[in-house]
Amino acid sequence: METKCRSASRASRLQAFRVLWSCRVLTCGAIVTLSMSGCAVGPNYKVPTRSLPNRYTESTLPERTVSAPVAHGASQHLNIGQDIPGDWWALYRSEPLTRLVALAIRNNPNLESARQALRNAQELTLAQYSGLLPAVGGTFGRTRGNFPFAPSGQPNTSMSYGYYDAHLGLSYNFDVWGKTRRLIEQQEAQSDYQRAYFEAVLLTLTGNVVATAINEASLRSQIEVQKRLIVIERDYLTMLRQQFTLGGANGTEVALQEAQLAQQEAELPQLENSLAQARNAMAAYLGALPADTALPPFDLSNLTLPTEVPIALPSDLLKNRPDIRQADGNLHAATAAVGVAIANRLPQFTLTGDLGSQAARAGQLMTPGNGLATLATQVTMPIFEGGNLLHQQRAAVATMRDYAAQWQSTVVGAFQDVANALMQIQNDSRQLSANLLTEQAAARALDLARKQYRLGGVSYLTVLSSEIIYQQAAITLVQARAARLSDTSALLVALGGGWWNRQDVPPPPPGVFESLMPWSKS
Repeated sequence: METKCRSASRASRLQAFRVLWSCRVLTCGAIVTLSMSGCAVGPNYKVPTRSLPNRYTESTLPERTVSAPVAHGASQHLNIGQDIPGDWWALYRSEPLTRLVALAIRNNPNLESARQALRNAQELTLAQYSGLLPAVGGTFGRTRGNFPFAPSGQPNTSMSYGYYDAHLGLSYNFDVWGKTRRLIEQQEAQSDYQRAYFEAVLLTLTGNVVATAINEASLRSQIEVQKRLIVIERDYLTMLRQQFTLGGANGTEVALQEAQLAQQEAELPQLENSLAQARNAMAAYLGALPADTALPPFDLSNLTLPTEVPIALPSDLLKNRPDIRQADGNLHAATAAVGVAIANRLPQFTLTGDLGSQAARAGQLMTPGNGLATLATQVTMPIFEGGNLLHQQRAAVATMRDYAAQWQSTVVGAFQDVANALMQIQNDSRQLSANLLTEQAAARALDLARKQYRLGGVSYLTVLSSEIIYQQAAITLVQARAARLSDTSALLVALGGGWWNRQDVPPPPPGVFESLMPWSKS
């Protein structure tokens, strides 16, 4: 009879546990359904927009620039609506330049840092998704202890005991208000920002490599002109000294020519120093040390002026410029953070469960009757935080509005960059034409002055003045040629550089990397 009562009591307790478990499961199921179907609190992100004109500049620019009969003086066609190629630097048709760009993409440490930052953001995004799933963990251990025991009429003695226990725990935060989903959205936006940042670093790097190569070529041409002028100045100084000996020139003329020669010779080291700095900068872009590189020399004759210049439509600039996409990523993340801040002020629902077993021996853990099970739901809600959560929410809203203003500022700056570059392209062509006429006129004037001086028709001061004018005109012409090349690069960079069309830049041919960087062999 006693055995039957115990069995009935055990059965009733088991039935009560099943009912309680079923109620909790139903309650948790209802909360899960609510959390999966509920709307996330906070504002939903919308890509910002603004009205855009159909052109970049205040007035409509001609589709073609003026031309000049000199190297890099060809007319450029501004092809509105044409897409920019991913390898836009190939428009210069320079194999050495293409190789250097590939090396920079392969070895630049700043670009590698941006690449790893992007990978970090992508991994954190995947990690954030775990918040939608329950967390399950297990434990297994053995406990040993003792306690005092005194049999009747006997002194105290110590009794030992020990048991094994194994547990499987579960915890789950119900995303009723969409906090977890907003955190995922925020992390995805930060990943988008890092992607745009990587593209911005790559665009800046390739633009710097092209600009530095053009600058080096310009400096080399200027140095050549300067050296030719120094030779001319020395020849004339020798001639003046001979005439002075014969009484055909006075000491003032000789002294003036000596001063002119000294000035020309003083300008040469400055140009050579600028050239060395340009090559050191190029080595840095390649991720190398100046002493460990053997860079090929660049000359203006190695670079072709792009005659077909692709110009993206103003409506495409918002999605093409990496800095605008960065601003968009920041604004998106800040918008999601507002939802997180709102959710922090609302009740949070948590489910915890534990399933385990205890036994004196490890082999008895699976024996019926040794099992333990608990299931609990918990609701936590902030009651008094001293206004902390409210102000956190207001701060998140202010940050969102801050990034919205930054987005607008970035867009304005982007259109300003393109407008400036377009105007510069037009002005460069006209300036080159004017500089060519100036150089040609200065050359004719110098030749005429020298002939008249030999005949005694003008003083040497006239010849000296003509030499100065010609020198300035020759240097300026070289600079104008280089400006057309570099400002075309600046325009393509301002338009976004065609990163959306970029395929992986192929590695340089075998042996090229080692020939340019001997230190890489070690």
